[in-house]
Amino acid sequence: MHRRRKLTTLLAAAALAATLTQATGGGTAGAAEPAPGVADLVQDIDQILSAANLSVARAGVVVKSAATGEQLYAQDAGRVFLPASNTKLLTSAAAVDTLGLDYRFTTSVLASGRRAGSSLKGDLYLKGTGDPTLLAADFDALAAKVAASGVKLVTGELVADDTWFDDVRLGTDWAWDDEPYYYAGQISALTASPDTDYDAGSVIVSVSPGGAAGAPATVTTTPPTNHVKIENRATTGATTDVLVERAHGTNTVVITGTVAARYDEWVAVDDPTGYAASLFRKALADHGVRVLGATTRGATPTGAKSVAERASMPLSQLLVPFLKLSNNMHAEILTKAMGRKVSGKGTWSAGLAVTTAFAKANGITNVRLRDGSGLSRLDGVTPGELTSYLIALRAKPWFTTWYDALPIAGNADRFTGGTLRSRMAGTPAAGNVHAKTGSLTSVSGLSGYVTSADGEPLVFSILTNNYLTGNPKPAVEDAIAVRLAQFKRDTPVDAAAQLRTAVPAGTEDTGLECSWLKPTPC
Repeated sequence: MHRRRKLTTLLAAAALAATLTQATGGGTAGAAEPAPGVADLVQDIDQILSAANLSVARAGVVVKSAATGEQLYAQDAGRVFLPASNTKLLTSAAAVDTLGLDYRFTTSVLASGRRAGSSLKGDLYLKGTGDPTLLAADFDALAAKVAASGVKLVTGELVADDTWFDDVRLGTDWAWDDEPYYYAGQISALTASPDTDYDAGSVIVSVSPGGAAGAPATVTTTPPTNHVKIENRATTGATTDVLVERAHGTNTVVITGTVAARYDEWVAVDDPTGYAASLFRKALADHGVRVLGATTRGATPTGAKSVAERASMPLSQLLVPFLKLSNNMHAEILTKAMGRKVSGKGTWSAGLAVTTAFAKANGITNVRLRDGSGLSRLDGVTPGELTSYLIALRAKPWFTTWYDALPIAGNADRFTGGTLRSRMAGTPAAGNVHAKTGSLTSVSGLSGYVTSADGEPLVFSILTNNYLTGNPKPAVEDAIAVRLAQFKRDTPVDAAAQLRTAVPAGTEDTGLECSWLKPTPC
C-alpha cells in the first residue's frame, strides 16, 4: 500500500535528520537539522507522491548524493518492486563488465568436405553467436564472400548452426499474448533484424492501398522473405484501420481491415534461426551459389574450414540502440552471451547468474532476475539498493561510455534522448537527467543520474507498481527529476510554478516503452 507522508516542513526535516544520522552510523542525540534546501526537497517530493492515483498503489522513491552516498529522500527504500526495463541497468552494466566494451558477435560461414574446382563436395555451415545487428545486407555480404572464394555449387546441405545458445526461445514468465510482438521476439544464436534499431527476430510487414477503392491491399515485408506466409484479407478504403496478426506457433501473418495510407507493423517471427538461414540461402542464390541439399540444423564439425566471417559493431556502440531504445532482445542475447563466456552455457540461467553476482558485488543484496530485459513480472529489486548500485558504477573504468548510452531527458535526437527524448524538455532536467525508463501495465520506473542546481551529482530511483489509473511518468517521475535538477542544499526552491508548466498533466499510459510503439514516437 502506498504510504503518504503529508508532513509539515519541520516534521519532514526531523524525520530526515534521523534517517541521515542512522545511515551514517551516528547517534540520535544532538543530530543536526538538515539544510533548509533538503527539508524543502522532502516536502516537495511528499507532495508529488500524494497524487490521488497513488493512494492504492506502491511508490518506492530514493534520492542520494552520488558523491557521498548521503540519503536525501526515501520512501519504501527497502521494499521490493517490479523494475520493468530498469532491469536493463543491471544487464547492461554486467555485460560491459563481463564481456568488455570491445566485445563483438561473430557470424561465420564454414565448409566441410572437399573442394573440386568450383564445387564444394560437402555441407556449408552458417554459425551464429547471437549477433542482433545482422541485416539482410550482411547476409548478402557473407554470400558475396562465399562466391568470391570460388564456390559455385554446394552438393550437400546448408546447415544453420545456432548451438552457441540453447534452444529456449522465450523468457520465463513472458506473457503468452506478447508472443507475436517484436519487443518479445524469440532469442537465438542465429537471428536477423529488419532495421537499424536492430530489432532481432522480427520482420516489418507493410500494408499499402491498392489501385482503387475496394481493391486488395498491397503487402510487402522488410526484408523480403519466404520465412513468413502472408494471408492478405485487407482492402483499400477511405481510412486506415489495419490489424496485422501472427497466428500462435506459426509464421502465418494475417492482415485484415482497410488501408488508405501505408501502414507498417513490426512482427516477431517464429524460429529466428530459420529466418536467418532463409535470408542467407536467398543471398547465396543471388550471388550464383547453388546449394543442392536442404536447409537443416546442426553443430559445425571440428575441422570445418572458414569461408567467410562477419564481426558486429563493438558492445560500446551496441549499448546505444540497446539502452536508448530499451531493446529487449539485446538484453536477452547479452544475458546468454555472458553465460556462454563465464560457464560455457548460453542459457538464461547461466547468464542471469552472472548478472546477479555482479549486482550483489555492487550494492544490490535483494534481487531476483528471471530475464535480462524486465519483461518478467517476477523480477524484483529495491529502489534503495538500486541507487547504491548506481553510485558504485561511477567508479568503473567503463562508466562514461555506459552513462552516455542511457536516455537523456529532453534531447530530441532519437539516438541521444531515446525513451526520454520527449520528456522534460525546456526544464532544468533537459540534457541533464541520464536515466533508464521502465514500462509494463501498472508498472513504471525511472532510475538514473541528475546534477543539482548546485552542481552536486545525485542518483535516484522511482519505481511505481500497481497503479490503476493515471500515468506516473509525467506527474511523478518527471516532476521529481525536474525538482532534483532544481535542488539547492542551502536554499528552498519555489518549484511549484515551474513544475505545473513544465510537466504535462497527463499522457496516455500504454504500459509499453514509447520506443516499442512502432513507428516509434520516441
